[in-house]
Amino acid sequence: MSTAVPTIADIEALVGHRFPGGNYCVEHWDNALLTRCTGADLLPAGQVHPVVLFHLPIQGAGTSIAEMFALGQAESDFSITIESYDWEIFEPLLESVSYAVGGQVISAERVPVDSDSCYDRIRFQFEVLTPEGALAARTTITWRYTRGML
Repeated sequence: MSTAVPTIADIEALVGHRFPGGNYCVEHWDNALLTRCTGADLLPAGQVHPVVLFHLPIQGAGTSIAEMFALGQAESDFSITIESYDWEIFEPLLESVSYAVGGQVISAERVPVDSDSCYDRIRFQFEVLTPEGALAARTTITWRYTRGML
């Protein structure tokens, strides 16, 4: 992990960074495990539980949480806090369907806390497309990269 505080220019330059992209298919066993973890029953007709949107977009876009930490130059694994996860579901996600996924950084800014500390707010957006190219879901993830002394 990074030990030096990145410059404002380094953080702002992340806007527009695109992840490699790829495909993701939720198999029945994966959906069953995820659904059980929520304490819910399986949804009808092979629908996937929405909790899949925590990992499907990230993995499907060809990245990982560790890579996203590194991209924002996290000081440690413990320096990231979640500001928000916004999920938009335009049609039910289904088991055994290969979804195309892309993602990018849509905003990045330095936020001062006091005279000697700050955090960087980085917002990632992922789009999940059906095999026909329709937008099935969109997730917007906002993380705070807490910085040490300036």
